[in-house]
Amino acid sequence: MSHKLTASAKQADTIIKNLAKRNMEGYYFDTAAECTRAVLDTLPAGSTISWGGSESIKECGLMDGIHSGDYRLIDRSLAKSPEESRALYAQAVLSDYYLMSSNAITLNGELINIDGNGNRVACLIQGPSHVILIVGMNKVVTDIESGIARVRNMASPANAIRLNRNIPCAATGTCHDCLAPECFCNQIVVTRRSGHAGRIKVYLVGESLGY
Repeated sequence: MSHKLTASAKQADTIIKNLAKRNMEGYYFDTAAECTRAVLDTLPAGSTISWGGSESIKECGLMDGIHSGDYRLIDRSLAKSPEESRALYAQAVLSDYYLMSSNAITLNGELINIDGNGNRVACLIQGPSHVILIVGMNKVVTDIESGIARVRNMASPANAIRLNRNIPCAATGTCHDCLAPECFCNQIVVTRRSGHAGRIKVYLVGESLGY
């Protein structure tokens, strides 16, 4: 094991202990492949599964795994109209498992997420029976303030370019605290504790995932 990976594992252990204090469960895996296998092992056949927009859950192979498994998937990207999208979202809120990442996580175990429509953070806060987050150790920050700065100046510009959004950060690579019509930094949510023990599970990965 490399020194960097050893340090990541020790750092993850600190985060996992702090997550437990916040009524959330944490797990650590050196590789995305190991993490994906562990998550799939926890998903019972026939479960209803939905997810929020996340490059991390794509990159780790989890999306491929659930599409090839015996699950009932709620995929809002298949909606053919705003009305159908809204109906699918209503189903996602009542799903058995909701999959997502976190834009940042502090060493103290706080989750920081910035969202456009709010559907992702809404399901994190309440609704689905279980929420599973796949978080690469590249998203670890020291505190909430640095977490918000990380999202706005690293994750959001990359996502803006990926989604071809006409907003300032896509042009400059840094946050302008804009109020542009296509801005997706509309909701800033800090999860400092879960009100339901065992509902939120954070799977930390010693590899870089997402933005």
